[in-house]
Amino acid sequence: MGHIKPQDGRPRSHKGNEGAAQAVSLAWLVPSSVHISLDSWLWRAIERLYQLPNPPPPRKRTRPMEVICVGLPRSGTESLQQALLMLGYDYTYHGWDIVYDDECHSPGWVRLARKKWFSSPSSSPSSKRAPPATLTAADFDALLGHAVAVTDAAASVFAADMIAAYPSAKVVLNTRRDEAAWRRSLEATLVHANASWGFYVASWLDRECFWAWHVFERFLWPLLFRAPDGDMAKAIRGNAAWVHREHSSMIRGLVPKERLLEWQIEDGWEPLCRFLGKPVPEAEFPHANAVSGGWKAREEQCNKRWVERAFVNLFLLLAALVLGAYFVARTCL
Repeated sequence: MGHIKPQDGRPRSHKGNEGAAQAVSLAWLVPSSVHISLDSWLWRAIERLYQLPNPPPPRKRTRPMEVICVGLPRSGTESLQQALLMLGYDYTYHGWDIVYDDECHSPGWVRLARKKWFSSPSSSPSSKRAPPATLTAADFDALLGHAVAVTDAAASVFAADMIAAYPSAKVVLNTRRDEAAWRRSLEATLVHANASWGFYVASWLDRECFWAWHVFERFLWPLLFRAPDGDMAKAIRGNAAWVHREHSSMIRGLVPKERLLEWQIEDGWEPLCRFLGKPVPEAEFPHANAVSGGWKAREEQCNKRWVERAFVNLFLLLAALVLGAYFVARTCL
């Protein structure tokens, strides 16, 4: 199955990536020529095997959602998060929170992705596909109930759904001025992470690491960038530019002008504060998550949190197998 790039170069509606969703393969687990739907019984069985022993309860909304920053990844999303926190939007949810939250809510985001693309969030795939489901404020509140603003993965992947779910929220379309630089940033981060055998192997040895890999590397990023075979390098090279244009066109078509701000990080405080009705802080606008700084720190945090623990689990498993084999051999002699 090839790319689903529009032949005429014109943007399609936000439903245009559903075809890719049906064919995302077991990337890394089976040959690339074999495609197994993420909605298959096999993936659901694997998810049950890695089910968290104590899943967190759903959150409840206590304050209204005020700001949705729908820009694609590597478009100043973490800088925006810090800026919104400085302006009093506490808490502002970022894509990193999907995997670094104090309680693991990654399975909840997988359920939302299934409901969006497969209309079947339960643990049993439907024999007859249901019509497209509508994600509601209640669906998002179960994961974002503590947040008054959201940016990065959650907001960009579910942009159309969130805009409909929170009709009074203001919308920021954050983009990069230099599209080539943006694509290089994607290659240095998302593609690099997708190609990490260390994280991939660790994902089979630790439950939380499994869900972190599963939600981003099998659902959110491949479906956002139309990577039906899970090959993010190929998707970023071939699709990033038109996905960016299609996404921006979709947002402009969905949001009334009075609720929408098109913003780039070079714009700084003034247009953002004017749009939100906030005074301009005296502090400089934050610049976070450069590839050589923030992203590398996050990768190191991943190593500390999951990869090291996963390989300890591997060592214990191998030790148990060796001891078991030893005692079996002793018994048989």
